[in-house]
Amino acid sequence: MHAYLEALRRPAHVSHRGGSALWPENTLVAFEGAVRDFRTDVLELDVHLSQDGVVVVSHDPTVDRCTDGRGEIAQQPWAALSKLDAGARFVDLHGAHSYAGRAVRLPRFEEVLLAFPGVRLNVEVKPRSAELVRRFVSLVSEHRAFDRVCMGSEQDDVAAALVDAAPGGCHFFPRMALTEFVVGVAQGSTSAPDRRFHVLDMPAEFEGVPLITPAFVDAAHAHGRPIFVWTIDDEQAQRALFRAGVDGVMTDRPDVLRHVVDELAQPR
Repeated sequence: MHAYLEALRRPAHVSHRGGSALWPENTLVAFEGAVRDFRTDVLELDVHLSQDGVVVVSHDPTVDRCTDGRGEIAQQPWAALSKLDAGARFVDLHGAHSYAGRAVRLPRFEEVLLAFPGVRLNVEVKPRSAELVRRFVSLVSEHRAFDRVCMGSEQDDVAAALVDAAPGGCHFFPRMALTEFVVGVAQGSTSAPDRRFHVLDMPAEFEGVPLITPAFVDAAHAHGRPIFVWTIDDEQAQRALFRAGVDGVMTDRPDVLRHVVDELAQPR
């Protein structure tokens, strides 16, 4: 078992983009809130590369949706990106722009590593960029964080590049490697999943077809692969997934998930 997975509480509480329904996504404000208020086990986040080579935490390739700026992250220097209001467009559960003008900024990935030394991170490397892979892995290595960062990409070629750059790291399954294992289990195969990858980050269903079946859960666990399902905000759905045997749930509502995880931890 990879060191990332050792002593990780199960069921695991994973805050997707820090809990984007409660705070501006992929910001230190969100990450701090998820850790402080809901004792999250894992912070899920995404990274891009600025024009001048800074690894920036953001889901989108542009800043349009989440900040008061416009344009691609890859086409702007960090000096400009760091001045944007990352709370400008956030709307809270009451419909208010409660973080606009409150100096919420896009964080550098290195800031997250420094701010949360005791918290595991699940990081998706978004664009196809050899330089981003190099700089990202360099930061993880520099901060000796391989035991607390699970890295990967939906894109198989990016995921493979990460494995090549960090062969000792924890890696989650990309799309085709995941699909091959899911389809294989459905067809009765007992073959092991791709040995390069450690964690099954996945949806609960695909085009209306449930993926979290008893056979799949049994096969994943038989091969030592924990299952983390994204992105589930409904309390009943979270509860059902844990009862089905998944190891963690990613959510935009860490408040709801905290209630479910605590409930399941109570002795019966």
